[in-house]
Amino acid sequence: MGGDNAPGIVIAGAEIARERFPHVRFIFYGDERRIKPMLSKLEALSECSEIHHTDVSVTAEDKPGQALRNGRESSMRLAINAVKEGNASAIVSAGNTGALMALAKFVLITLPGIDRPAIASFFPTLRSESVMLDLGANVSCDSENLVQFALMGNVFARTVLGVNNPTMGLLNVGSEEMKGNDAVREASAILKLNKLPGHFLGFIEGHDITKGTADVIVTDGFSGNVALKAIEGTVKLYSHFLRQSFKASLLARIGYLLSRPALRALKYRLDPRRYNGAILMGLNGVCVKSHGGTDSFGFANAISVAIDMVTNGTIEKMQHDFASLKHPPSASDISND
Repeated sequence: MGGDNAPGIVIAGAEIARERFPHVRFIFYGDERRIKPMLSKLEALSECSEIHHTDVSVTAEDKPGQALRNGRESSMRLAINAVKEGNASAIVSAGNTGALMALAKFVLITLPGIDRPAIASFFPTLRSESVMLDLGANVSCDSENLVQFALMGNVFARTVLGVNNPTMGLLNVGSEEMKGNDAVREASAILKLNKLPGHFLGFIEGHDITKGTADVIVTDGFSGNVALKAIEGTVKLYSHFLRQSFKASLLARIGYLLSRPALRALKYRLDPRRYNGAILMGLNGVCVKSHGGTDSFGFANAISVAIDMVTNGTIEKMQHDFASLKHPPSASDISND
């Protein structure tokens, strides 16, 4: 029931996902009076779906605390409960991000060895695709949080992006070892000592994000969210300037007609709907957050991310990697080195 155009885009997105993954079944949590008429028009989807009715839903204005106190019968809470109880393999929601994080953390709890869950998402780069975390769940982080984010991103890159030996980088204000605050310097020292699959590059800078220098970009939620919004804004600015340029003259319009195939390919490559689906990493269950303003195609891609995580055993691999991670050295040990 969450998102700007729910439940319509949710049901339409599930129909697209059903065509991609015929073996998947769906449970729709929400107002049956609104869901059932839409679902009945899609016979194949109806046959592999069920509706769990509830009149209660979390609104976009609800604070996380309100959702925890008053949302026990909400569609969001019941869907998360289904994952906890083993009745569903994953939850996908386009609803209130703060409420989803609070409810999922309360119900699913974090995996052993993880202090805080992180929001992760992937996006196109010059080289291929990269995952970045945290994107806003944790405004301030210590070194251990950053190390945990690196491991979570490492597992995501291997299981969802298909990178066997991912490269990892800590986002910093410079690549030199003395740059940055204590948290990033300590995290760097810890990651150098622990041999995760792939290769730890050390510090990377803002321009490395879109270059694809690292498959996994690790940062705190404040910097990650600012970087993500800056990238999104730059793409919109570039698109605006491009449209204005093609309208500037008759010759520019002719140039547009000649370049339409290339522009269509560019639009497809940068289409944010293809990368829809932020993952709440570090929880004992798969929870994917869709953009609230996406359409059915974007929501279907968020479902695809959840299916990939379940199919590839992301949670199990994360548990294994944390169990094998060396005990982090203390800050005094690092400074002595």
